[in-house]
Amino acid sequence: MAWLAFMVWVPVNAWSAVQQIDVSPGGARPTASTGYDYVLVGSDSREGLTAEQQKQLNTGSATDVLGKRTDSIILVHVPSGDGKPALISLPRDSYVPVPGHGHNKINAAYALGGPKLLVETIEGVTGVRVDGYVEIGFGGFSSVVDSLDGVDICVKRAMDDPRAGINLKPGCQTLNGPKALGYVRARYSDPLGDIGRVQRQRQFLSAIMHKALTPSTVLVPWRYYGFSTAAGAGLTVGKDTSLRDVVRVLQALGSVSDGQGLSLTVPVSNPALPTHVGSAVKWDSQKASELFKAIKNDEPLTIAPAGSSG
Repeated sequence: MAWLAFMVWVPVNAWSAVQQIDVSPGGARPTASTGYDYVLVGSDSREGLTAEQQKQLNTGSATDVLGKRTDSIILVHVPSGDGKPALISLPRDSYVPVPGHGHNKINAAYALGGPKLLVETIEGVTGVRVDGYVEIGFGGFSSVVDSLDGVDICVKRAMDDPRAGINLKPGCQTLNGPKALGYVRARYSDPLGDIGRVQRQRQFLSAIMHKALTPSTVLVPWRYYGFSTAAGAGLTVGKDTSLRDVVRVLQALGSVSDGQGLSLTVPVSNPALPTHVGSAVKWDSQKASELFKAIKNDEPLTIAPAGSSG
């Protein structure tokens, strides 16, 4: 009984440290589907990081960017029926209409209007109602990885990226927090650019959950407590996002790591579209529309659309 009480108390206690913000857009919104759809964001927030920690994580200073931006945007779909959960990456350079700001890269929505404008932009371009919002910053991500004593990942090719602070050789290896952060942020060392980066982001998030759910983590009290506490301290969620919603997101990540979920990128027709805001990612409108229609109707996603991975 004491063990069960501890297992329940730890995540509930961690939840008390989670920051909550208002992310619900005003005006008309898409109708909710029978499934559950969440936005999972990795931001470049340096909140709570000292100058030394910023240097260690190779984040640069907060003055290097115009406001906070997103390093990753993932739509997490959890079906209500027997379909597979899916992680759908929306490349941060996706060229989309941003309400009130014309066409721009999707991560500009976050910089211009924060999570609320980002959610409004995603709902507008996908037609999918967002049921919850989960965000983790640089420091939170690194702390979660270190709470697990690093995460095992197989690096496909050599990655020497001074901007991300990494110089990794190909092969399977254990990455600590700073190296893990560099691995998921790097794009200049990846021939696929932003598309390659979103693939690595989903790969690493799934690897985190795979290790978090192993007996070596769950059955060792200090590791279980450390992971839960680090995760809670690093998260920001929408005010309408419950602990059950976050659990659904984590379960979806775990399903992908076990091969029971889908890991996708929104279908792309041009990964290097010249625009007034620089080179951007153009979606394949027809295939993307079909994908989001299936999600909205909570139809089983059994075949990865063209332009996806995993």
